[in-house]
Amino acid sequence: MNRLPCFRRSRRSRRSTGSPLTSVTPSHLAQLAGRAGIVALGAVAGLGAPASAVMPVAPAKPPVIEGKALAASIRYLSSDALEGRGPGSPGDRDARSFLAAELAKAGLEPGGTGGTWEQPFPMIGITSKPPATWTFSGPQGKVDLAQWDEFIAASGVQATAATLTGAEVVFVGYGIQAPEFDWDDFKGVDLKGKVLLMLNNDPDWDPALFAGRERLYYGRWSYKYESAARQGAAGAIIVHTTPSAGYPFQVVQTSWSGEQFELPAGSEPRLEVRSWVTEEAAQKILALSGKSLADLVAAAQTKAFRPVPLGVRTSLALTNGLRQVETANVAGLLPGSDPVLKNEVVIYTAHHDHLGIGAPDKKGDKIYNGAVDNASGCAEVLEIARALAANPQHPRRSMLFLFVAAEEQGLLGSKYYATHPTFAPGKIAADINVDSANIYGRTTDIAFVGRGKSSLDKVVEAVAARQELQVLGDQAPEKGSFYRSDQFSFAHIGVPAIYLKSGEQFVGDAKTAAEAKARKDAYDATCYHQPCDEIGPEWNFDGMIQQTQFALACGLEIANATPMPEWTPGNEFEATRKKALLEAGTPVNSGKK
Repeated sequence: MNRLPCFRRSRRSRRSTGSPLTSVTPSHLAQLAGRAGIVALGAVAGLGAPASAVMPVAPAKPPVIEGKALAASIRYLSSDALEGRGPGSPGDRDARSFLAAELAKAGLEPGGTGGTWEQPFPMIGITSKPPATWTFSGPQGKVDLAQWDEFIAASGVQATAATLTGAEVVFVGYGIQAPEFDWDDFKGVDLKGKVLLMLNNDPDWDPALFAGRERLYYGRWSYKYESAARQGAAGAIIVHTTPSAGYPFQVVQTSWSGEQFELPAGSEPRLEVRSWVTEEAAQKILALSGKSLADLVAAAQTKAFRPVPLGVRTSLALTNGLRQVETANVAGLLPGSDPVLKNEVVIYTAHHDHLGIGAPDKKGDKIYNGAVDNASGCAEVLEIARALAANPQHPRRSMLFLFVAAEEQGLLGSKYYATHPTFAPGKIAADINVDSANIYGRTTDIAFVGRGKSSLDKVVEAVAARQELQVLGDQAPEKGSFYRSDQFSFAHIGVPAIYLKSGEQFVGDAKTAAEAKARKDAYDATCYHQPCDEIGPEWNFDGMIQQTQFALACGLEIANATPMPEWTPGNEFEATRKKALLEAGTPVNSGKK
């Protein structure tokens, strides 16, 4: 949903061919062997031990990352035969079987439940059938919103029906309670049984308030629904705008239609209905109360804001089809070589699911193949697993290659692993997550989502320096990408994470670089979560090779260096990390000799 990679690049970069047969040259492989192996040990200031304190790890056979291998995995995983890898579907099972077979072929050990390749878990599938229109009535009359074009509604309960009956609509601003920022949009107002109309994103106009343009978890749709449920609300409506969501309304339409999956419900509070409306539809609702969206947004941008009852009421009935299905995370383990550090682990993650079969596009294509998102990430993690397993000298820490399920449904697979980990959270050194690879060509820079959050900055910066790359921060901080992919589930249990995205400066002459950037922007605008996310002849595997080498080198840095990575002081996950390390008996300088 959200939706790496290291050899030293010559100062005179050759123009990319875009061929799927592209591979790393022998000279680059030699550099990788030295730089990602021996130099990785103790090379990161403040993270690694002195070079004299560790045994160097020199690969006997340098790893080869080839475009043809990456392409082969992507072609299979994103083929029509797998029907978009919807959770619990035959395509899901085929994808898992493929990944497990490839891990076994590479020589890894099963890393799942009971000595198997999988960590299975149950999900509840909910298929909601909304009415064609949703009616709102207020002092100024009534309005009917059109399903799909103006609103999307899904059940918030795991039941055969979800209903709102004459519920009052209350505007609650951003719907945020953040004591650390002295911010409370609810002010103790009784909102039980209400329908909360709320803004997307979080306050983004002041760098000293929240994080300015960088979206925190407070700005994510999942937080909004959780926050509304904690107030005892019956329903919540998020006002969609492309800037505040980070994607067009078509992504809401395709992501929230059809069968939706959840982990079996626990004791947490839940809404009856979770919904989205377009900005124009929100204005229609507010017009029934004689209020304007612009005025209410202005009022919501102050700490003094209080919920605004609109005098508008609404009813809605959803009929739900329910079924329980099973999916699984797929895991392969490479045991560490250090007698002490092998009990700690570096985890590579990539989600293997996509959206399955959904609403047809204008061409009639209804298979959401998910080639970029995230067959590409699975291919990269497979190649890293193969490369490391082929090296007779394993890294000091163990390495777990984890292909998680149901990311598109709310990070369900990684959330399940985080609550049922095969290594204690305090023994997990870091997560390196790969979600949607660079298919546009090599770059002179790389974007690190989450830069500044942990000591892993030093890892990324050291690898980038050897590859002569510039490290960028999150290039779209307003999208909240750190909270939109599987590294967030690991952060929840205190584990620092590396989440790398494509750089912005593509290698080549001005025309070549501009075309690559245009393809990248076009994917984000038109093919993200759409049937057109398919592998094609325009794909340039040079960028994926570069990313895969970079992610491999980052993993070696962490696996062979000490102490354990930590969050930056004051970070929201710092206390959780310290507690996890303490409970696991893992000192900060674990493994240092």
